Amino acid sequence: MDFVHDEIGNGARDRDMKILALELSSARGSLAWRDGDVDLARDWANDRKNSGAFFENLADVQKQFGVPDKIIAGLGPGSYAGTRIAISTAIGMQLGSKAQLIGYPSICAIDQEGEYCFIGDARRQSFFFARVRDNNLVEGPDLLGESELRAKIDAEKMSIFAAEELPQFQRVQIRYPSARLLARLAADTNRAFVLPPLEPMYLREPHITRSTST
Repeated sequence: MDFVHDEIGNGARDRDMKILALELSSARGSLAWRDGDVDLARDWANDRKNSGAFFENLADVQKQFGVPDKIIAGLGPGSYAGTRIAISTAIGMQLGSKAQLIGYPSICAIDQEGEYCFIGDARRQSFFFARVRDNNLVEGPDLLGESELRAKIDAEKMSIFAAEELPQFQRVQIRYPSARLLARLAADTNRAFVLPPLEPMYLREPHITRSTST
C-alpha cells in the first residue's frame, strides 16, 4: 500500500477544516468529528452483522454538524467487512459532498505515544505483526506463524497491542483503533495518507474467482 503526503492546506495543521473520521476495523466501532471548535467522538460495540449503530450515529453527527471538508477512513487490518463498510460509506459521502477523501491504517490510530507493536489473528494458522512509531506504520504488517510471532514478541521491549483476545501470547494488551485519533491525524497535512481509490489493507493477495470458459 502506497502512502502519499496530503498537500491540502497552508499550514502544518488545518485547524479550521471540518473532518469526519470513520473506524470500523475492530469490535469497537467509532466515528469522530473535528473542526476549529469541536472535537467529538462516539463509539459502540461493533456488530459485524448489524451496522445500525454506525449509521444511526453517523446520521446524528451529520444532522448536528453538516457536511465535512475532509473524510478519513480507517483501512485496517482487522475486520474486512467493517473496514469495507467504512470505506464504502466514506466514498458515498465524498461523492455527495466533494469532500477530500483519505485513508490511514487503523492500527496507527492507537492512543499511545512513541513506538508500539500491533498484532492480530490473520486466520489460516497465521498472525500479523506491525510496528508503529509516532502513529506512522514503520514495519509490516507481516504474516507470521504462531512460533515465529511468539519469538518476535519475546524479543521486543515495547508495548504489544491487539484488538482481540490472543491468550496464547503474553504481554498483549487490548487496544482499539480510535476515530478521534484518526481525525486528529487527518488534520496534520505533513503526514502521509492513502488517496483514492481506497481499499482495506490486505494481509494476503485478494482472492479472485475467474470464470471458466465452456
